[in-house]
Amino acid sequence: MENNMTVRVAMAQINVTVGDFDSNLKKIEYWINEARRQQADIVTFPELAVCGYPPEDLLLKSSFLSDNKIAIDKIRHATNDICAIIGFVELENGEIFNSAALIDNCKLVDTYKKFELPNYGVFDEKRYFKQGDNPLVFCVNNVRIAVTICEDIWVERGRAEQTCIREHADVILNISASPFHAGKIDIRQKLVTEMARRTNAFVCYNNLLGGQDELIFDGGGVIAGPVGEIRASAQRFEENMLVADLEIAEKEKAVHDTNGNYYIISPKHEWPRDEIERVPDSTMTEEEEILNALVLGTRDYVLKNGFKKVLLGLSGGIDSALVAAVSQEALGSENVVCVTMPSKFTSDGTFNDAVTLADNLGIKLFTIPISEILNSYEKDLRDALGDDKPGIEHENLQARIRGNILMAMSNKFGWLVLTTGNKSETAVGYSTLYGDMAGGFSVIKDIPKTMVYKLCDYINAKNGKEIIPEGIITRAPSAELRLDQKDEDSLPPYEILDRIIHLYVEEDKDLDSIVKEGYEPALITDVIRLIDRAEFKRRQAPPGIKITPKAFGRDRRLPITNRYRAKPC
Repeated sequence: MENNMTVRVAMAQINVTVGDFDSNLKKIEYWINEARRQQADIVTFPELAVCGYPPEDLLLKSSFLSDNKIAIDKIRHATNDICAIIGFVELENGEIFNSAALIDNCKLVDTYKKFELPNYGVFDEKRYFKQGDNPLVFCVNNVRIAVTICEDIWVERGRAEQTCIREHADVILNISASPFHAGKIDIRQKLVTEMARRTNAFVCYNNLLGGQDELIFDGGGVIAGPVGEIRASAQRFEENMLVADLEIAEKEKAVHDTNGNYYIISPKHEWPRDEIERVPDSTMTEEEEILNALVLGTRDYVLKNGFKKVLLGLSGGIDSALVAAVSQEALGSENVVCVTMPSKFTSDGTFNDAVTLADNLGIKLFTIPISEILNSYEKDLRDALGDDKPGIEHENLQARIRGNILMAMSNKFGWLVLTTGNKSETAVGYSTLYGDMAGGFSVIKDIPKTMVYKLCDYINAKNGKEIIPEGIITRAPSAELRLDQKDEDSLPPYEILDRIIHLYVEEDKDLDSIVKEGYEPALITDVIRLIDRAEFKRRQAPPGIKITPKAFGRDRRLPITNRYRAKPC
C-alpha cells in the first residue's frame, strides 16, 4: 500500500541473572546481532535486563550501580546499524531510576525513566526508585515511537497513556518484568489490547523470562494492533525473539494484515533469511502452564545458584512424586537423586511405588531404612521424654531423622535438597520443622494439594504412559508416621481445605464471608486458627516457586507475634 510507513521491531525475550553483568551483557549482544541479521530497525529487551529483576537491596550498593553503568556503556558499542531499547538502572544526581536506554548506532541518545512504580504484592519499587517525569518519543522511518516500562501501561489513563495519545505515538514499546501466576497471561493480553485500542497505536509488549528466587517470568510478549487485536505472540517459558513488520498508514493508523510477517528467531536454529514462521498460539491449559513454570523455576534456581544435582526424599506419596517428576524434566535424570527412607509404618504399597516411580523417571534411588535409627533415638531419649505413650514427638522424630539423612548427603556431595511440601500443608503447618521442611528449595510450596493431583494426571497424559504410578494417585494421602495414619485424621478433605485457604489467604476473606460460602463456622475457625499459628513455620521454610496470585512470603506478610483473631459477627 502506498504512502504507508513500516518499522521492523524485534523483541528479545531473554533469561538473565540478577547481578551477572558479564553473562547478561553477552546475551544482550547476541540478540542484538540476531536482530541486526533480521534487518530489524529496533530491538527491545526486558525491564532491567542489564542487571536482572528484581535486584532488591543490591541497588543500595554503589559498586552494583557502577557496574551497571559500565555494562550499559559496553552494550552501546554493539549497536552499530540498529536501535536498541534496553532496561537498566540509572543513577542521576544521587537518585536511582528504573530506566530504559535508547541506543542508536553506538550512541546513547536518551533514557526513559519509569513513570509508575508498583509497590504492592511482590513489588517494592518505591523503596528504591524515584519516579520519572519526562516521556521519551522518537522516530524511525517517520514512525513515532513511545517508550514505556511495565507498570506504566497497567495504570489505565495514567501519565504514560496520556503521553502516548498527546504525542500521537504510532507504536508503544513496553519493556516489562511481570511475574507469572496461573492465568495471568489472559490479564496481560487484555491489558495490552485495551491499551492499543485506547491509544490507537501498536503496542509491543516484551516480558522478561526466567526464574529469580520465588518469582517466575514466563515471557509471553505480544504485539497488539491499533483496534485492540493480538497480532503476534512470543513463545512462553522459552528464550526467543519475536520480529514483526508494523505498517502504519501515513494519514491514519489503519489496521493491515501483513500476511504472516511475524516470526520467531531461536538460538537453537540458524534459519535462512527468507524463512518465515507463523508464531504459535500461546494458549495453554492451567496444568500445562503451571508445570512449565515449575520446571523453569526449578531449573533456574538450581543452575543459577551453582548446583548441578538435586536430592529429595521419595516417600511413595504424591507430593514427592510430583517434585521428582518436575526435577527430572528440569535437570535430566542424571542430575536427580532420590532417597526412600522406610520405617515400620511405611506400607509395602508406598515403598514399591517409590521404586517404580524412580525406575519410570530413570533416576538414582537409595534405600535407607530408619527403624533402627528411630529405636536408638527413643532409647537415648527415654529418660528425658519419660515412659508415656509416644505422641507427636515420636512422629516428628521420624521426619527429622529423614531430614538429617538428606542434609548429610547434601553436605557430602554438594547436592541441593528439595523439600516436597505443598501449599495446603504449608498453610496449616502440617509439616515438621527441621524434618520434611529441611532443604534449600521448595518446588511445590505454592501448589494446593488438589492441583498436585491434577498435575500428576497431566504428566501421565502428556507422556502417554504411566510415569507416576496409579497407586500414588489413588491412595489416600498419609504421612505414615503412625499406624493407619491418614491426612484426613487431622485435616478436612483437601477439596474443602483448599477452598477455605484460597478464600482466607488469597482473597483475604474474613470468617463471616467464608461462612456465606456454605462451610461450617467451627470448621472455618479451626482452619483459620491453624493458618495463623503456622506463620512461624513458614518464616523458616525454604523459598519456593510462586504460582498463585498470593503466595506465602513475598506476597503475604503477617507478624509472627500476633494475638489478633477475627471473631464472627
